[in-house]
Amino acid sequence: MPNLPLPKWHDERGSNFLSLRKLLSRRSFTVRGLAGIATTSLLASSLRSDGMTDGMTDGIAEGFNPLAPHAGHFPPTADRVIFIYSTGGVSHVDTWDYKPQLAVDHGKKITASRWLNKPGAYERFLIKSRWSFQRYGQSGIWASQLFPHLGSIADDLCILNAMHCDSDGHDKGTLAAHTGSAQFARPSHGAWVSYGLGTINQNLPSFVVLAPHAPYAGAQTWGSDFLPGCHQGTHVIPGKVPLPNLTPQTASLDRQRLELDLLAQLNREQETESPLDTALEARIRSFETAFGMQREAPEAFDLSGESHDTLRLYGLEAGATSGFGWQCIIARRLAERGVRFLELIDTGSNSAENWDSHGNMADHEKLAKAIDQPIAGLITDLKRRGMLDRTLVVWTTEFGRTPFHQTADHPGREHHNLVFTSWMAGGGIRGGLVHGKSDEHGILPAEGSVHTHDLHATMLHCLGLDHERLTYRYAGRDYRLTDVAGNVVRDILA
Repeated sequence: MPNLPLPKWHDERGSNFLSLRKLLSRRSFTVRGLAGIATTSLLASSLRSDGMTDGMTDGIAEGFNPLAPHAGHFPPTADRVIFIYSTGGVSHVDTWDYKPQLAVDHGKKITASRWLNKPGAYERFLIKSRWSFQRYGQSGIWASQLFPHLGSIADDLCILNAMHCDSDGHDKGTLAAHTGSAQFARPSHGAWVSYGLGTINQNLPSFVVLAPHAPYAGAQTWGSDFLPGCHQGTHVIPGKVPLPNLTPQTASLDRQRLELDLLAQLNREQETESPLDTALEARIRSFETAFGMQREAPEAFDLSGESHDTLRLYGLEAGATSGFGWQCIIARRLAERGVRFLELIDTGSNSAENWDSHGNMADHEKLAKAIDQPIAGLITDLKRRGMLDRTLVVWTTEFGRTPFHQTADHPGREHHNLVFTSWMAGGGIRGGLVHGKSDEHGILPAEGSVHTHDLHATMLHCLGLDHERLTYRYAGRDYRLTDVAGNVVRDILA
């Protein structure tokens, strides 16, 4: 299969040079006429295919649909991704990477080759974990007491204990974990997947981000950058009204249909005058999809039909509309309804509330408790419903934390990008496996190292996409999620 084609409107300079006057006038119409679905104007979807938009199929509706579902480069083992991100830098030696020698050598001096993102020779003191570890499952995977629920499903997990990345700065590390680039804004992994595969359900976004707050690097982490705007993530904030303005302000659906018909007419006129004005056309598509979402989204976010046992599996109380358990169960419901890529982010960039435990590692305890049962519940629920085999679940963070400190017995840990832990499950990944290991103190990879590019390449592979062939021409060169690097980690494939 050749490289996926560029959208037919694509200008390699990355701009369509829209007429500002026309852009403003058309946007003014959309804001006035479709105010009831203003928030969902960012949704990445196209026209319905079930007849709801009959009569509006001239012009852009019959043109190239960037979100139409299409096959990848080879048969996939996963149809969708649930990407879970813990903001701030989770300590590997306190969670998944058991280091008994670190406990033995606690307080001893070592010479570290890096400190606070600076290379050199630094005398530091080894610091043991304050939490005990135990083996779980038939596989005997080690996990700390921070994650007892996840430990109970260890046989479904593939632990990557030799992850590494290029930066130990929050913004750069977060950007790299999402876009493959630590230096520049690039399309996020979800946008690449949407571009590569499209989406099945044209009434829901192809890429949804469930997060109470943005992580470091902000909305760039789910942006589409130079990819068509319809592939960017839709940010859903947990709460009583996760999708504001979803109720139409028009008197009836017939009235709203008339407005959409008028909008289609304006689109046809604009297309005739300037056929390359497709950035705006892609945005208009989202309004048309939002028309369908008014029926489908409320049901997807309604948990009233979930059983008490299912809610309890996620650690949820009846009526809850926030918390990580809510994010996880909504992710399952959206995955069931055809959303291609879902990201769950537990906390935002406030270091006093996330995993950035410089001052006291005890902060990890409450953060782990918040996500442990919900994630285990999600994987268990997917498995019960026969969905785990076709759903790739990935958990990661921007980097790990130092197993040493400049002060003996210091209660906190600093940033550490040289080695950390991520894990994968389902979707063609071998469960009950630990891939790679760090040295005896958890400072450097010892074998089986996996770079962020390798993780992304493996994710795409499970979806049937060759990371070297999934490219987009922009500014005179072909870009891809893995830039010019990355290898599929084939040892972990089922």
